[in-house]
Amino acid sequence: MKLTKMSLVTALLIGSSAFAIDNVKTSGDAKLFYSTDDSGDGFFEKDKAKGQAALGLGLTADLDKNVKATVHMTALSTLGLEGQLVNKVWEGTNGTTDSYWFDQAYLSANIANTTVQIGRMMLDTPLVKSETWSVATNTFETAVAVNKDLPDTTLIGAYVGASNGAAENGAGGVIAPFNANGTSNFSQFYQGAFAAGLVNNSVKPLTLQAWYYNATHVATAYFVQADFDFNGILAGAQYTSTDLEGQDAGKAAAVMVGYALKDVATFKVAYSKVGSDNSAGANLSGSGASSLYTASWWTSGWASNVDTESYSVSAEATVAGFDLGVYIAKADTGTVQAGNSSDSANEETLTISKSFADLDTTVAIIRTDDYSANDAVNSIQAYLTYNF
Repeated sequence: MKLTKMSLVTALLIGSSAFAIDNVKTSGDAKLFYSTDDSGDGFFEKDKAKGQAALGLGLTADLDKNVKATVHMTALSTLGLEGQLVNKVWEGTNGTTDSYWFDQAYLSANIANTTVQIGRMMLDTPLVKSETWSVATNTFETAVAVNKDLPDTTLIGAYVGASNGAAENGAGGVIAPFNANGTSNFSQFYQGAFAAGLVNNSVKPLTLQAWYYNATHVATAYFVQADFDFNGILAGAQYTSTDLEGQDAGKAAAVMVGYALKDVATFKVAYSKVGSDNSAGANLSGSGASSLYTASWWTSGWASNVDTESYSVSAEATVAGFDLGVYIAKADTGTVQAGNSSDSANEETLTISKSFADLDTTVAIIRTDDYSANDAVNSIQAYLTYNF
């Protein structure tokens, strides 16, 4: 007897036909990420290298003219490379080889000029967000409403109940991203958190945004940003404050100036300062990436450290069909953290990217000199993503 295995997408498509669901669309991507550094015996040693493959499968379908369903699954695998070429993975733990989970599953409804989404999804706000730098993306279980009744204005309201990223849970413990059993279980996000945002573009060269967050019984925060873009002249300012319950509020500010030559190159310089009081910096999600202009390409969490001044310079250009990026960042802290011996850290990164039809490729060469007493570390990273 011949046995036939049915894929997830096939099963969903059959289900959609049974229920007469319209406009079904499928999409996906396959990723292979690799990283090595010279912190041990040199490049390409398996003990210092990490590699992992990811398969993403997504489906969207119209349930009726105003309601849409979205489902996305991510599967991770080392492809049997562990112990041979790599001993580390990008997500999960070194002992975890294969895992899969539904990172998105939500309903969207359009009511006049308002869109409501409920379920498990990605978020894009300054202090609570999904981060796309890794082979898999952290997501949230949330309800979000977006309204565009006011001219040139978007209003956003959200309640976040759970996350599979790193954040404090209701008991004050820390949730590790993509936990040890590799299933990326979702855990309570604080004791529930609320967010409200406004984005306005009434004065066309200027985009203003303001956000307020309330992580129940733990923290309140706000984040404001203004960005100017006129005839290639770029400028921006940011300010954020986080008030952890029973502690002093932490404040951070950043400014950026730059110039963009259309279809040629973009140049930016930025500066930020985080106060010496207790601060959550620029990310309530707790997973390490900063939203400040000075965030470095790889170790971006430096910019949000307490009592830290950061500087960054970047240039992006397209040369002979290749997208090139140069990113230089420096962070100086007035408070040397336990286990560190230096009050400054530096990072220099060169990225080279090119797309070949549906295949996106990137190579990154990174030099990192962190706060510890160790010598600078040089890294080589390769990212392959095939979109289908």
